Amino acid sequence: MPSTKYIFVTGGVTSSLGKGIISASLATLLQSRGYSVTIQKLDPYINVDPGTLNPYEHGECFVTNDGAETDLDLGHYERFLNRPTSQANNVTTGRIYKSVIEKERRGDYLGKTVQVIPHITDEIKNRIQILGNTGEFEIVITEIGGTVGDIEALPYIESVRQLRWELGEDCIVIHLTLVPFLAATGELKTKPTQHSVKALQESGVQPDILVCRSEQPIGEEIKRKLALFCNVKKEAVIESIDAETIYAVPILMRNQHLDEVVLRRLGLPIEDNLDLVNWRDFLYKLRYPTTEVEIGLIGKYVELHDSYKSIAESFIHAGAANECKVNINWIHSENITAETAHKYLKNLDGILVAPGFGERGFDGKIETIRHARENNIPFLGVCLGMQAAVIEFARNVLKWKDANSTEMNPKTKHPVIDIMEDQKKITDKGGTMRLGACDCELKEGSKAYETYRRKNISERHRHRFEFNNKYLKEFEDKGMLATGINPDMGLVEIVELEDHPWFVGVQFHPEYKSTVANPHPLFVKFVEAAVKKASK
Repeated sequence: MPSTKYIFVTGGVTSSLGKGIISASLATLLQSRGYSVTIQKLDPYINVDPGTLNPYEHGECFVTNDGAETDLDLGHYERFLNRPTSQANNVTTGRIYKSVIEKERRGDYLGKTVQVIPHITDEIKNRIQILGNTGEFEIVITEIGGTVGDIEALPYIESVRQLRWELGEDCIVIHLTLVPFLAATGELKTKPTQHSVKALQESGVQPDILVCRSEQPIGEEIKRKLALFCNVKKEAVIESIDAETIYAVPILMRNQHLDEVVLRRLGLPIEDNLDLVNWRDFLYKLRYPTTEVEIGLIGKYVELHDSYKSIAESFIHAGAANECKVNINWIHSENITAETAHKYLKNLDGILVAPGFGERGFDGKIETIRHARENNIPFLGVCLGMQAAVIEFARNVLKWKDANSTEMNPKTKHPVIDIMEDQKKITDKGGTMRLGACDCELKEGSKAYETYRRKNISERHRHRFEFNNKYLKEFEDKGMLATGINPDMGLVEIVELEDHPWFVGVQFHPEYKSTVANPHPLFVKFVEAAVKKASK
């Protein structure tokens, strides 16, 4: 079997240039040519994973099938490639050092002094090559978080330097950089990119390809200048102009021949078999919708939209599937009260109450759900959103005014949401929730069954609290039905109202599995219900 090819993607000048989108777009192009591709992310922070990070710090925490709490870029990888990632696709400095220290404590290094080189860099190189060594992938793309010049990124850059030496022609480096436009002089400036490449070269790494983010076309003259000063071929200077949607980036990169430059540099054949028909069809529906809906996303982190990145992208996928433009109204749950609910929610065609943890803004979620239930507005509750729906129903339909979750009130007389039994003795917060894919069995005749069109499904979880089955009969007698049950634990996974046009709460996170090729059916049906309401 031919050796696996490795592509490293580094960033310079500034953060947030879109290394994840460029990596995913390149992978999409290579996959569309028939190559088996995967992407991994190396994050230079010392947290073992993003699971304990505040969403304001790092955006959403994305969860894989095997229960890894990972960087949100892995969501982009899955959405573009339509294939699941795993623990091996996200590596942090915390995991690297944790592994090395555990080996040192066991005596694996035979008494040697443990150092950054070679022990930390060897661990990084091993993690980089885990996916390539499976034999499943022809090409592994590795995105290195942060910006060249960051102190914390130095061990990763050094590992890339070593791998370039060891792998030879099987390894290339793409450097994503910024070519800013100065309005005062009316010029695009190349100096930041030159300095960024110089910093990379000082670490012993010469980029093979430059991808240049810019607000305006950079033109042939600037490409020649960058090629000359940065030691790359002119055809390897790729323009990445700002796009109206991230899903247009693969097409823009194709127009710049990024995939061909990469394949040529790796010595791989370039056949005339690029298939982007479905991708272009998706883009057409996205750009030319036939209808429009207003969806309220109610949460406590709405100031940073990346906190709900997968949900926002799922609405884009579902909107295209319905040939509908979904306008998300980002509404802070702390602003919702019994008095203000109508003001904030009156013009919405659908309401999603977002996942999260903790008491802040929870009462606003309860009032939002009451408004959706009483006014027949299509509703989708995700994780804590589902739990809030249960509590709202208990308080206002079952008339248990003190009903609550033991997360919010450990002494409530009606703990309709309670901590999972296996969570009661856990003290460590990181990686200890119910995480990853679990089975769910749907009841025939339910909205859930109609949505999925099958009885058995698997969805990803991230939670500590669950529906208290002690109260299940009282809920179902009054019209809140448990229509999705975990067959092994009896955990209520889905609840819905039988006398409502579309009211569904799910304990799992459907947004993690929505992709361009396979929009999640729950979001598709939810948007469809919103379209019906809007049409009335």
